[in-house]
Amino acid sequence: MTAAAEVVRLRGAGGLELVANRYGPPAGPVVVFLHGAGQTRHSWHHTAATVADAGFTVLCVDHRGHGDSDWPEDAEYEIEHFADDLEAILETLATPPVVVGASLGGLATLVAQGRNDRQLFRAVVLVDITPRIDVSGADRILSFMAERPDGFATLEEAADAIAGYTGRSRSDGDVTRLARVLRLDEESGRWRWHWDTRFLAGKTGGAIAERAEMIHSRLLAAARSITAPLLVVRGSRSDVVDAEAVAELVREVPGARSFDVRGAGHMVAGDENDAFTGAVLEFLGTIP
Repeated sequence: MTAAAEVVRLRGAGGLELVANRYGPPAGPVVVFLHGAGQTRHSWHHTAATVADAGFTVLCVDHRGHGDSDWPEDAEYEIEHFADDLEAILETLATPPVVVGASLGGLATLVAQGRNDRQLFRAVVLVDITPRIDVSGADRILSFMAERPDGFATLEEAADAIAGYTGRSRSDGDVTRLARVLRLDEESGRWRWHWDTRFLAGKTGGAIAERAEMIHSRLLAAARSITAPLLVVRGSRSDVVDAEAVAELVREVPGARSFDVRGAGHMVAGDENDAFTGAVLEFLGTIP
């Protein structure tokens, strides 16, 4: 596996500083990984290292309000703001990258492309996100994110909470892994998620259901504007994206392909990393 990642700082929209891990050779074709809501750049570590070993320059970026990136003073966390950050990152790159976007990262990718006449990306991988989503599944995720505003007394307590949410028994490595996605509040001594809780404003309590059709229409139009190679990777156990939603996307975007990761839920890369990484590498090998 490649050497440890180098931490780099990128300029997002409005002057926000975004923190990223960079892997691989400095002059390779670029792959940008964008995580889902409530995650951090570390979610991609194993996949990113493997892709870098294949000769790519990999950037795994913390979204605004997540991980070590800046938290905007005015809590600007609409999808458009994440898309603004992505476009700011693109301006720093010499050539269009492949972008791998999970959930929130995929939504930002679609919105950014949908509002541009030129193709922004060399290729696109959408990870368990499509224009049509299962509202109940999305609400379940956001409700879990919102239910522990005071954090956890220990990492073990956090690991148990995640296991209860996912229905998967936790392994011994869970605690060490969680030290990267939670932060220790020195005043209270409690472990809190490493993202800004203001991100959830206006997104819970049925808000997604009220906007679902409008969101679907906009995102489908954005997807149709993609002429670069497109792969959608779905977790077979996902409660956010079903087979019909993937079929719609593939039908509406000429040349688009899909891959189901057996046994994975919405957190595809975390649930079944080897299968997910294999699908991404195979797709990268087909890009002109």
